[in-house]
Amino acid sequence: MHYQYLPRKDKNLKHIALMLCLPALSPFLSLNAATYTVKTPVEYNQTIKNIVAGDKIILADGIWQDFEINFTGQGSKAAPITLSAQTKGKVILSGQSNLRLSGQYLHVSGLVFKNGYSPSREVIAFKSSDDEFANHSRVSEVVIDNFNKPERFDSDQWVTLYGKNNRIDHNHLVGKRNKGVTLTVRLTSLFSQQNNHQIDHNYFGPRPTLGSNGGETIRIGTSHHSMSASQTVIENNYFDRCDGEVEIISVKSGNNIIRNNTFFESRGTLTLRHGNANQITGNVFLGNGVEHTGGVRVINRDQSVSNNYFEGLSGYRFGSGFTIMNGVPNSPLNRYHQVVNANINHNSFIDVNHIHLAAGSDAERSAAPQQSNFADNLLVNRNQVSPFAIFDDISGISFTNNVSNELVSNKLVPNKLNNNSITQGIDAQSITLVQAKNGLLYPSDNALSAYGVSASLTPTLKNATGVSWYPKTEPEIAFDSGNHIAVSSAQELKQAIHHASAGDVITLNNCEYLLEQVLLINKPLTIKARENHQAKLSFTQTSLFEIQNNGSLKLDGLVISGKNSTNITGNDVAENSVVKTASAGMLTNYRFSLLNSHITQLNSPHSFHFFDSGARAFANKIVISNNHFSNISGDVLRLNKETDDKGIYNAEYVQVNNNQFEHIQGSLVNLYRGGKDESTFGPHLSFVNNHINQVGLGKRNPFKASLYLHGVQVTDMANNQFTDSAAVKIEHTTGDPISKLSNNQFSHTAQPRITELYGQLKTKNKQ
Repeated sequence: MHYQYLPRKDKNLKHIALMLCLPALSPFLSLNAATYTVKTPVEYNQTIKNIVAGDKIILADGIWQDFEINFTGQGSKAAPITLSAQTKGKVILSGQSNLRLSGQYLHVSGLVFKNGYSPSREVIAFKSSDDEFANHSRVSEVVIDNFNKPERFDSDQWVTLYGKNNRIDHNHLVGKRNKGVTLTVRLTSLFSQQNNHQIDHNYFGPRPTLGSNGGETIRIGTSHHSMSASQTVIENNYFDRCDGEVEIISVKSGNNIIRNNTFFESRGTLTLRHGNANQITGNVFLGNGVEHTGGVRVINRDQSVSNNYFEGLSGYRFGSGFTIMNGVPNSPLNRYHQVVNANINHNSFIDVNHIHLAAGSDAERSAAPQQSNFADNLLVNRNQVSPFAIFDDISGISFTNNVSNELVSNKLVPNKLNNNSITQGIDAQSITLVQAKNGLLYPSDNALSAYGVSASLTPTLKNATGVSWYPKTEPEIAFDSGNHIAVSSAQELKQAIHHASAGDVITLNNCEYLLEQVLLINKPLTIKARENHQAKLSFTQTSLFEIQNNGSLKLDGLVISGKNSTNITGNDVAENSVVKTASAGMLTNYRFSLLNSHITQLNSPHSFHFFDSGARAFANKIVISNNHFSNISGDVLRLNKETDDKGIYNAEYVQVNNNQFEHIQGSLVNLYRGGKDESTFGPHLSFVNNHINQVGLGKRNPFKASLYLHGVQVTDMANNQFTDSAAVKIEHTTGDPISKLSNNQFSHTAQPRITELYGQLKTKNKQ
């Protein structure tokens, strides 16, 4: 059989020609189809050279280390070329491995990528070069599990779709931790536009908060090609706690269909960021009250959002349960196009805290929605608080034939324009909800069945997605969930930390422990006193604990002194700390808790901090509760390393409650998030019921502040007593930061100072 190869620059035309002629040839090709079982990359590379339509390549069970698979061939619809595992789940691609496909009618299945990362920009790419794409090809029942580049901000994509008519289905994608989209559709050439890709029945497992832009789970297109039609279908997928950033799915192209997906406790929204005429239908958003869980955000023209179910969503602003944005007049491709002809109908909004209309209104985003319709929707908030917040003129949105229960205005998010409330089109009445067989809530009164989602809506269930042979595990191991280990000496403590399993509790007997080496924490561990304040720790190095990748640490009931810590004289840069994170950037998020403890004598001539985060380290949560801190020459919490002003920060939630602080020369909390990026939710700070005496007045405290908060998005300070201390300094940057200050007492201490760096202070944000 003879193929006529065209010059390299015309290879895409060659693919089209072959695609047209191969169906007629496939009966003859399939007669000679063969099955090849290969055991090494060398055998695979020899086999793939001579593969024809209908052939099957089977990878032998085992660990394939550093294997870059180039799967290329010309199959047909009747006789695809397949690449599969000998046993599903027992072919492990580890080390620096990846998969590239190009050609026609290829099918890959049964592989697992873990314990490594891709040496290229993609783990799976539907192309082998810039002009050799895959078409009519499929990847199914493949697992990618925590297959991340070692540097947090070394970006890659796990799956990238190019070409046309490709399908990715029944895959298990979990634990994307480094920057970059989990799955993306690229429209970089005409051969990848109007592609008719299908993304279905995949399990998108937990993706932890990135703390930066670039943490989307799916993106279709980019702003550069956003006026192009993609015609991608995303259906019957399960998004399980996909928390990377504010956009879970980022649609940046036109004519896509997103239907019948379930979003479970995922922080963020399905965002119609760029592109027109997308259809969002039959999706289920279940927030269960988890903070920042959202629904759909609408931007651009001709968008349709119908028959979707939203329940228990707490998100606000760009992460609301439902958002219609303001646009930029004559917007460039990468900004916000005006909403025109949006049709929002037959959706159910149950216990949705926030529906924001004309959101983002400012001097730039001044183009209010036009020619849009909000009709036949059901709105029920069982707390009877209205979800609506209006930020600009909404006369371009027609409200017709909607029904709600009796709702009162939400005083915390008043309408920006007093004369611009919703005065008609929503019929308020008494509504009782009942749970149907599909698990969703509907009005008990059949007369209301025409409102909201249809009774036939069938939510996509978790166990109907991904693969059956790979477990869907929880994303983190809880503190105190393992064995208990008692120790009585410094050497025993060191050994116990080394040999312990994740979740174990190490109990310290009533004695003194002098540590001469830094204790490395690379698993979730609890270290606690058998009796509060009877186990005393000191250390000779510059630090006592270092939290490393996969590590989290809980300290409880201890007395920790810095009296024996190394004092590096003559070096103003040297700074000691009780706890620090790894000096190199950490890939995994961590947790830290300090409870019921005494921290004292961190008073070397140079700055001696209690907790010092490294750059590119990120805490999901830091909890400081019921402790006593005294005689510290540095900061208590030093979370200020991301000074490149790109919207990156060091901690999502910081809770400092019920503590006593005295004679602290630095700041109690130094928390920094710079830049104007709007893709994240944090940081969040809770600072409640603390007693502060002589804090923040040291000569090495550059801000002369007891707390210095720059770019913190949510601050709650309540019931604190400040005496003879430096002022609290809060600097608002981008977004819509909320700073609530209530019932604090300031004795011989200046009142808190809140500075709005990028605009006027919003009085609603301060109490």
